[in-house]
Amino acid sequence: MSAPADRHGRRARPGLRHLPMIIWLWLLWLLLWGTASAVVVAGGLLVAVGVVLLFPLPAVLPGAVPDPLRIARLMVHVLTDLVKSGCVVAWQVVRHGRRASFAIVEVPLRLDSDLLIAAVAEFITMSPGSVVVEIDRRRRCLYVHALLPHGSEDDIARRRADIQALERRVARAVRYRHDTGDGPSAPPEEEPRDDARGGTS
Repeated sequence: MSAPADRHGRRARPGLRHLPMIIWLWLLWLLLWGTASAVVVAGGLLVAVGVVLLFPLPAVLPGAVPDPLRIARLMVHVLTDLVKSGCVVAWQVVRHGRRASFAIVEVPLRLDSDLLIAAVAEFITMSPGSVVVEIDRRRRCLYVHALLPHGSEDDIARRRADIQALERRVARAVRYRHDTGDGPSAPPEEEPRDDARGGTS
């Protein structure tokens, strides 16, 4: 039986067909351990590969062709964002404490894959200062509770653009062609709020 073709007619290598599942299990392992030590990283990769080999399942993302180089770039971006976001959150806590500004940001998506949307949401939630509070699958929108360093509308627009850039990186990592149409219309800008008045995160 030949390997499935992607949306551009290319054939996926059999060895790469289950790579999205391996990466997903590996990330889940890291999240459960809550650390990125060498033993946990290596052990999680071995466990993920072992599970996929011992319990083979159909391809979790038909039509996708994982690109190892782009996946590596995505991981570097995610790790860099973790460090950067951690520093921003730490500074905001020291500077503003409970008065730090947060907002619920609506982010339109163009992906139509449940797995990739879930992956984007997982990466966002891993980043300090951001939590996905709702996924509207019908409208293809994420609602993200995000820290706003300056408490301005520019922060909201910047955070939305960062998440949409992450969405594109995830799609490119598996050569998955997302919606090229106009997509959902951009939502109105949300007003930032002060958690000292509206509750704490």
